[in-house]
Amino acid sequence: MSDNYCNAELVLNPSSSEPFSSILNTRLSRRGFMQATVATAMVTGMSASLTACGSTVGAGSLGFTAVPLSTEDKVIVPPGYRADVMYAWGDPIGSLKGMPAFKEDASNTAAEQALQAGMHHDGMWFFPYPYGSQSSERGLLAMNHEYVDDGLLHTDGTENWSAEKVRKAQAAVGVSIVEVQNRGGRWQVVQSRFARRITASTPMDIAGPAAGHASMQTNADPSGREVLGTFSNCANGYTPWGTYLTCEENWQDHFVSANPNANEKRYGINPKGAGYNWHQHDKRFDAAVEPNEANRFGWVVEIDPFDPSSRPVKRTALGRMGHEGATVTLAADGRAVVYMGDDKRFEYIYKFVSRNVYNPNDRAANMSLLDEGTLYVARFNADGSGQWIELSHGKNGLTAANGFADQADVVIRARAAGDKVGATPMDRPEWVTVDPRTKEVYCTLTNNSERGKEGKPGVDAANPRKNNLFGQIIRWREDGDSHALSFKWDLFVQAGNPALADANLKGNIKGDAFGSPDGLWVDPSGLLWIQTDVSTSTLNAKEYAGMGNNQMLVADTKSGEIRRFLTGPKGCEITGITATPDMKTMFINIQHPGEPASERSDPKNPKAVSSWPFGGRPRAATVVIRRTDGGVIGS
Repeated sequence: MSDNYCNAELVLNPSSSEPFSSILNTRLSRRGFMQATVATAMVTGMSASLTACGSTVGAGSLGFTAVPLSTEDKVIVPPGYRADVMYAWGDPIGSLKGMPAFKEDASNTAAEQALQAGMHHDGMWFFPYPYGSQSSERGLLAMNHEYVDDGLLHTDGTENWSAEKVRKAQAAVGVSIVEVQNRGGRWQVVQSRFARRITASTPMDIAGPAAGHASMQTNADPSGREVLGTFSNCANGYTPWGTYLTCEENWQDHFVSANPNANEKRYGINPKGAGYNWHQHDKRFDAAVEPNEANRFGWVVEIDPFDPSSRPVKRTALGRMGHEGATVTLAADGRAVVYMGDDKRFEYIYKFVSRNVYNPNDRAANMSLLDEGTLYVARFNADGSGQWIELSHGKNGLTAANGFADQADVVIRARAAGDKVGATPMDRPEWVTVDPRTKEVYCTLTNNSERGKEGKPGVDAANPRKNNLFGQIIRWREDGDSHALSFKWDLFVQAGNPALADANLKGNIKGDAFGSPDGLWVDPSGLLWIQTDVSTSTLNAKEYAGMGNNQMLVADTKSGEIRRFLTGPKGCEITGITATPDMKTMFINIQHPGEPASERSDPKNPKAVSSWPFGGRPRAATVVIRRTDGGVIGS
């Protein structure tokens, strides 16, 4: 996601651990590659090594014509494809007749917004219906609504700020669950008993090692086991037992603390917040009133889309951070393995391994699988090896003598735990995806303009560029099964602009240029789908000049070829990707179309940048992509 109102230049990690960029530099220099251009060539050569030595399974072929770069205010897909808007901000969720319609002047009330699609669609997943089926014609779609633009959400923006405006903003974030169906070749949201909105005010449970801990207790919840709401929901995950994982990323932007303590500072909580001003009318967001409320956010939240009466659960065993996503795979012995990125400059990559095993015949037992297990953080070495370092109380220096009282304290302060054990600071780890055929893991490191600046960590093996404006995709393979404690890694690609003279910024893409990779998914055939999130203040400016709007590309992981599949409208981010089991329908999200460089719209001129998708107020929306001949997407 973009650095929306979240102190983009603030580096929160005080760790002295060697950063990934210097590790990669060491790795390259040891092999005698000292010049930047040669180093780039070296990384290109590395990109095929893991697949070549570890698997003979090739990726699916790219069977479409690439689309050109674009600055048009529309979604563009290859010839032979169509893209249709299905579910836009303000659309009714479809659970009842007579639900409130979207009002073009933004005059919908908070109560109405709670029954409508939220703002800024992000990660999502398609669950075939009925449960356990492989239906490609009907399913439940769960999706995140990351944050709000008050300039679009309210008729007069932030003027005349009120409790009602706070309630409306809190109703516009969180999660949607809607039922979708292909009716006569047209996908649409249908009336459904499963349809519901989960917002910043929805009651949910706290489970795992932090549940009931003193640091989780508040005046409203002295038990420390219940909390109202989820927000700042960015990327996502899904489980083999059919639940949705929504991930709280920039939650700290909604809190203020007049005198932040060390824990609050480590997570970016400050005296001013980031302009949302919820604390003015909801005192749980003011640390002076509720000092523990912020500890109840920054978690992975599990939701059962098939049970509309169920309460979401915050799974604290997975650690508290700026969660971009939570990607689940099963080890051969049946344990659940969850990969997670912490999306801030110089933060870490994590892995969780469940203690118990997945039981395909006992869904109820699986519902607590993510509450017990072991959390790890990654260290990347210059020789291409890596280790998963255990974050368990009493191990690796995580003791009471070093300030960690118990396991609850470790997971609540997961960033500090990563600092203590010497994890590798990365260039904003975002989405993670696992190749279902090879078990290779990919992670987007979207960018880091602070790397190498005075007083900031320098380059290393996995983060090899100073002032890393374009980002890269890292890949690793576990040394054994998914629960292994060591791995081998390389860089799949370094993004960049080949038109630039600076070799550090060119990248090594074999195909179509892009920067700031974010969304990521390996489909069942092995194609790697890449979505970009160039911030609106950077789009088509300076080093990104001439690179057009944000886009979605596809990579053949065997050959390394990357081809542009889609471009989005003005001011948007491309995000959220899922598909039906037969891969004949793909769903993606267009987030914040029309967002200006300031990242807050002028309520007097909401269409200043874009009027997508319907010619009026710009609205985030889910787009359905299909081939006109009914074939498999991407092939």
